[in-house]
Amino acid sequence: MTETTRQVPAPAAEAAGPDFESWVCPVPLRETPTVVMGHGGGGAMSAELVEHLFLPAYGSAAASELGDSAVLTVGDGTRLAFSTDSYVVRPMFFPGGSIGDLAVNGTVNDLAMSGAVPLFLSSAFILQEGTALTDVGRIARDMGEAARAAGVRLVTGDTKVVDSGSGDGVYVNTSGIGVIPDGVDIGPRRAAPGDAVLISGDIGVHGVAVMSCREGLEFGTAVESDTAALHGLVAAMIATGAEMHVLRDPTRGGVAASLNEIATASGVGVELVERDLPVPEPVRDACSLLGLDPLQVANEGKLLAIVPADSADRVLAALTAHPLGRGARRIGTCVPDHPGMVVARTGLGGSRVIGLPIGEQLPRIC
Repeated sequence: MTETTRQVPAPAAEAAGPDFESWVCPVPLRETPTVVMGHGGGGAMSAELVEHLFLPAYGSAAASELGDSAVLTVGDGTRLAFSTDSYVVRPMFFPGGSIGDLAVNGTVNDLAMSGAVPLFLSSAFILQEGTALTDVGRIARDMGEAARAAGVRLVTGDTKVVDSGSGDGVYVNTSGIGVIPDGVDIGPRRAAPGDAVLISGDIGVHGVAVMSCREGLEFGTAVESDTAALHGLVAAMIATGAEMHVLRDPTRGGVAASLNEIATASGVGVELVERDLPVPEPVRDACSLLGLDPLQVANEGKLLAIVPADSADRVLAALTAHPLGRGARRIGTCVPDHPGMVVARTGLGGSRVIGLPIGEQLPRIC
């Protein structure tokens, strides 16, 4: 918080008291009348935008439940998962990936978090006039390779061009459709007291990888994005026969935002064990340098799983046996105390509240 005061004589200032109206705070005010970067960060400001602007505007046309993907039932009883997402990553190419493979993997993962088998994707491009066609071609090739690797087809799309200076290179939107197998019922409201909270591997890697190539920042150790399609990992977990209560890929807002959303939706508390959080040293060092909380940094190839405690070992075994889950571990428990709140037990025996981020620590990373 930075304080600025009007230039008035000292006696007058003392008489008037502090001039609160002239104080300036770098955190976006949540009562702002215009869109700010924090509205796209996946935290509290994003949630308020949806709750207080979009949902009232949509009225009865809006879905009754909100999640990474919508679950829709068609005439013969088949359940479909449907998801859409937009990608505005800066820079478009980063260590370990690009906006192209990120767009495919991100939508595949949104479908997978409902337990769905992803089948079809759309791809829409918004291109800024003057963008090099070699860059557009590289992004398109990355999308094609990621789709083939994930076993999905890009079946429809669109392209628009905006004036030079009206965009920023390439923006990509992808939508996806998948089929949910019979017997699978996964959703944020299903978390229950006593459930185990699992993570599939190291956190904060994607966000730090993108930041490492912005503005010439270097953190001493190369960090590559963990972007990956996770539906195979989800299928391996489901194949154990264990009941999956909640799955979530902690992208914008990181693990903190995802767990807060789950806690609120299900009415449980979440208690993490801080020493069990898998934060790799380069991520820890980068976050320390930048003043970031690794729990609030985006991931693109990790998932959170909330499962009954008696199934935790079985699910962990399936996770660690898969190439994308080798670093999986249990990081916490759902509890009946402090419903809707996430708390971490520290190594010193105390605890701290892990709040929902207000805005976005690292803008334009997914």
